Amino acid sequence: MRRLHFFPLALLASFMMLCNTATAADGKIRVGFNIAQSGMFALVGSHSKNAAELIRKEVEAKGGLKIGDKTYDLEFIYGDNKSTATDASNLAIQQVTKQQVIAIIAPNFSALAIPVGQMANSFSTPMISPWSTSPITTKDRPFVFRTCFVFTIQGPVLTKFVASEFNATQAAVLYDIISAYPRGMAKAFRDAFEKTNGKGSVVAFEEFRTGATDFRKQLKKIKDSGAQVLFTPQHYDEIPLIVRQAKEIGLTIPIIGSNSWAGGDLTGTCGEDCNGLYFTGNYAPGEAKGVNKQYVDSYQKAYNELPDEPSALTWDSVRVLLQALENTGGLSGNLLKDRVAVKDQIVKIRNMEGATGMLNFNASGNPEKCAIVVKIVDGVFTFHDSVCP
Repeated sequence: MRRLHFFPLALLASFMMLCNTATAADGKIRVGFNIAQSGMFALVGSHSKNAAELIRKEVEAKGGLKIGDKTYDLEFIYGDNKSTATDASNLAIQQVTKQQVIAIIAPNFSALAIPVGQMANSFSTPMISPWSTSPITTKDRPFVFRTCFVFTIQGPVLTKFVASEFNATQAAVLYDIISAYPRGMAKAFRDAFEKTNGKGSVVAFEEFRTGATDFRKQLKKIKDSGAQVLFTPQHYDEIPLIVRQAKEIGLTIPIIGSNSWAGGDLTGTCGEDCNGLYFTGNYAPGEAKGVNKQYVDSYQKAYNELPDEPSALTWDSVRVLLQALENTGGLSGNLLKDRVAVKDQIVKIRNMEGATGMLNFNASGNPEKCAIVVKIVDGVFTFHDSVCP
């Protein structure tokens, strides 16, 4: 059985090595985007593509990307991973081999980024995920990077925030036990909160299963628990229902969330019910300054809407990649060697100002950055505070 499994992998590896050593002689640098253009994550994929197109058009207007003494055309290849891990993996093989990309941007979601990251690392192709927060995505994978924080830092950040903002020493959690991100984030928050406030200070730890639409039973338990704040790490499409049902049963404690609230159309579907709520994230377009203001202004001008967190992180990811390409000082024309050179330069990036903050990288693949606390003000995600774990 081992030989039957190993033989196809060996053939695939040999095929990819042949492709990787091909020399690109057409003066183009190809970057693959492993994004969702269909399926449940299509909106996030669309926003990521919007951000990338701003940069591609800017480079095109300048006549190309200058690396050393040569100028290259920049070709962005937008593949559709169809919001599934299988399609994301197949797309990665196509981009690395047939399309001969120098690097991959995305996937954004950890369930897709983890297998694609494994493949990218196995075949020495740099990959930058804008929005995958799982530690596994980059763990022991020197060719895999992210521009967002790892989700586990949000537990300590939120613990600090609720203490200073609400004087909260007792908390409740409502989460989907089936979905990996909410489950992991719920545990991370409980561990951090109880480390600071004592065992049992998370007085309600209520779960539900994917697809649930009635949370009243859990919310009533939370109301009776004595909790001073409710943390729910659900995704943006689930929050409006939770918030409205909490109000319906008379639960008046603050409701806070994690970066899973970002993206999508939370404020459009939640409306005034979500005004005044807080969540931790990587990005907020409201009251933007510096490089972020430049990004917000250009995005609004191009698309007539404010950018969201996944788009801003994609914008930063592409800029990191282009900076690394420029920092090589010149490409050899051997794709395998150039991929390694780009990876080596990403590791060295320091103090790069992005839309989502200052970016510093190291061999871990994870940027050294703090989280921000976002407040929803009149339907706009607005910077409230910056908190380091």
